[in-house]
Amino acid sequence: MTTTNLGWIFDDSPLPDPHGKGQRAVDFIKALRHPKSNLPKKAFALDPWMERIVRRIYGDTLPNGQRRIKTVFMLIGRGNRKTTLAAAIELLHTVGPERVPQGLAVSIANDRDQARLTLDEMAGMIAAHPRLVEATRVQSTVSRITHEKSGAQYRAMSADAATAHGRTPSFAFVDELHEFKKGDLYYAITSGLNKTAGSLLWIATTAGCGQTSIAWDVYEYAKRVADGSVVDDSFLPILFQAADNADWRDEQVWRDTNPGLRYGYPDIDGLRKFVRESEHRPAQREVFKRLHLGMWLDGAASPAFDLAVWDEGKTPFNIVDLEGCKAWIGVDLSKVTDLCSVAAAIQLPANDNEPANRYALHVRSFAPEEGIRKRSDVDHVPYMTWRDAGFLTSTPGDTVDLNVVETAIRDLCDQFDVQEIAFDRWSARTMMDSLGDSGLPVVEFPQNLATFAQPVNEFERAMFERRLDHGGNPVLRWCVGNLVFVEDASGNRRPHKSKSIDRIDSAVAAIMATGRAAANASGSASYITETWADGLAFA
Repeated sequence: MTTTNLGWIFDDSPLPDPHGKGQRAVDFIKALRHPKSNLPKKAFALDPWMERIVRRIYGDTLPNGQRRIKTVFMLIGRGNRKTTLAAAIELLHTVGPERVPQGLAVSIANDRDQARLTLDEMAGMIAAHPRLVEATRVQSTVSRITHEKSGAQYRAMSADAATAHGRTPSFAFVDELHEFKKGDLYYAITSGLNKTAGSLLWIATTAGCGQTSIAWDVYEYAKRVADGSVVDDSFLPILFQAADNADWRDEQVWRDTNPGLRYGYPDIDGLRKFVRESEHRPAQREVFKRLHLGMWLDGAASPAFDLAVWDEGKTPFNIVDLEGCKAWIGVDLSKVTDLCSVAAAIQLPANDNEPANRYALHVRSFAPEEGIRKRSDVDHVPYMTWRDAGFLTSTPGDTVDLNVVETAIRDLCDQFDVQEIAFDRWSARTMMDSLGDSGLPVVEFPQNLATFAQPVNEFERAMFERRLDHGGNPVLRWCVGNLVFVEDASGNRRPHKSKSIDRIDSAVAAIMATGRAAANASGSASYITETWADGLAFA
């Protein structure tokens, strides 16, 4: 069971080829040789599923003979010989009938080792064919192959945008886009492709993690084209991907999502062994789903919460409509050089059609303006986009201006009936004193297992019972997806920042706020007995 219809790859339905360019491409690839081939004369093994894809891309041409398809996005599991197919396609564009005189074909990957995989595969195929040896010049040291007669070149490139700007390739194969730490190289290459008539971009990648990368953006677009919500006949989505509710242990699911299994690759016994081990190793199970079933993961490799459940609370709300409601505030100021967050759990009015004790999570996040672009690259998230959309406030300088944060808290106190403002004293003593001196209900929230145990449970319970509305705040979602907990022998949990793969500040503040709201709703203050202004004590 897959998320998109790929029946055309496996049936015998006719594929358009009005100018014969699909057949021409297939004939060229089948005439290649591969040093590891088991076929006579080491002929290239263009298996039927590969051939159908080649015919679909190159055969579908417009009346003027130009290719209809300009972009291919292929999500495919590891071990399905995508590098071998990529090498054949690169040769098609470098020495074959798709070459452009003095043209440039490139393959790009995140690092040099990955980038050289296609080059090495091509070099081996050239060495296996005397006519190609005569027709080409292979310069492995500079990652270049040249077709001597036409001047067409192939280049292997890694994610160094400085080498990509200004280039105008006619063909680009992007390998493992989900590994790209930033989008500079991708955008440099695609902008160059847009300058060349008849250009083609082919992306082939396994599934990735998180929803803040360039790969996620392209993948989301591919899904919309596949399901028909976006009409773009120049974009071909090929998504070998198990459905969200598919049984990851079902071998039929493996066969549906790994087209090579019909022809003996990847090794099915290896997959079986991997799955047996994954039964008792949740983290490895997530790796199997991502690398072999095309299932995109949210945030952490072993996420603390199911973001599909989280997303059910993304219905927008207007906080103006909630003015005067009771609210509990959680504040996380752990890293003023990166991200700070203030979360308000606002008690929603009672509704006979909704469960009791429902909360709207209104979260404000703050980051220093200086270096915000660099932090976007380091954290792989669109801080500037979030800032421009109002989900993130940037403050001048290289640290968060805590006066701006304090003003935001005071504004919330003016807008809502704030019952508590929970802080970790270690990072916020000055602000706690200032707010407490103004008579505001400041309380301390120690960052330890005993303190977090109940709030984590309450946050999780409220999420699963659909009692949290968060409006789809992308900063908060990112942080929730990054959450990793540390747990003691009694099952008490707290967020663990050093083990989490990225920032979790907004999620921590939301847990603090929701936990305090739930504790007060139940009539139990639990671990907090007095306000900061009264002299804090612990039970």
